[in-house]
Amino acid sequence: MNKHIEIGRKIYYDKSTGEVLVSVGERSGFVRETTVEEDIATFKVLSERNRETFDYIQLEYGQYSQDF
Repeated sequence: MNKHIEIGRKIYYDKSTGEVLVSVGERSGFVRETTVEEDIATFKVLSERNRETFDYIQLEYGQYSQDF
């Protein structure tokens, strides 16, 4: 059964420099959260890198939304 959910922004960054590589925007509605593996397959900038060189943070829905 599908239900309305809210998913916060996910930000992938370079571990050594802190540079933001990908920002997956927040979503709401009848959506599902993607896995790290799905994001790597979707975003070329991530798939071309060694997984050990980047990490991510997951924000709550609406968290810091004024900054984006």
